[in-house]
Amino acid sequence: MEKKESYRHILPHFQQPGQAYFITWCLKDSIPRKALVKYSQELKILKAQQDFCKDKESIDYKNIREKYYLVKNKYIKAFNNLLDCQKNPALNLSKDSIREEINASLFYWEGKKLRNLAYAIMPNHIHWVIQLLRKDTRGNLVYLQDILQSVKRFTANKINELENRKGSVWQKESFETTIRDDKHLHYAIEYTINNPVSAGLVERWRDWEGCWCYDR
Repeated sequence: MEKKESYRHILPHFQQPGQAYFITWCLKDSIPRKALVKYSQELKILKAQQDFCKDKESIDYKNIREKYYLVKNKYIKAFNNLLDCQKNPALNLSKDSIREEINASLFYWEGKKLRNLAYAIMPNHIHWVIQLLRKDTRGNLVYLQDILQSVKRFTANKINELENRKGSVWQKESFETTIRDDKHLHYAIEYTINNPVSAGLVERWRDWEGCWCYDR
């Protein structure tokens, strides 16, 4: 079985070799703990209702699942809005030395496990659009969870080394959306590269050092 679905905290995470994804993750404590409590509580309740429902083909289950994803989308929208409000965090990912390490890490698996399509390294978060390969160079299936764990662990160690600090760097939860079609892919890429513009950091996305997009 190639496809896997797992929950970390309150959000579902899908694992599909060969799939394209739109991913966001951020610095620890970049979002106030109480800022999204309403959505978090609602998602926990809906998740519990899904788990309790025995008939996965029933109308009730499908309605609960649909509502879950509606609330999830509201949660992510509010999350992104809060991230864009914080332009000068104490630990700034857009600092040259840090940005260069993140850039190298995002390209580490290029051609081996994934294809990079776009990314934006913002002051307190990262947007990343990638296409996973179905199998790596050794013939093993490629799963997003393994990629993210590798990138986040490596960059956390490098950032702590550069900044002479200890402790966690990234928030445990990340947000990944499965790319459904070409239209969705276009939206994900445009959102990613224009994030510095919409956040008021630059007038053109190419002026932001932390932005990259494949030659379309």
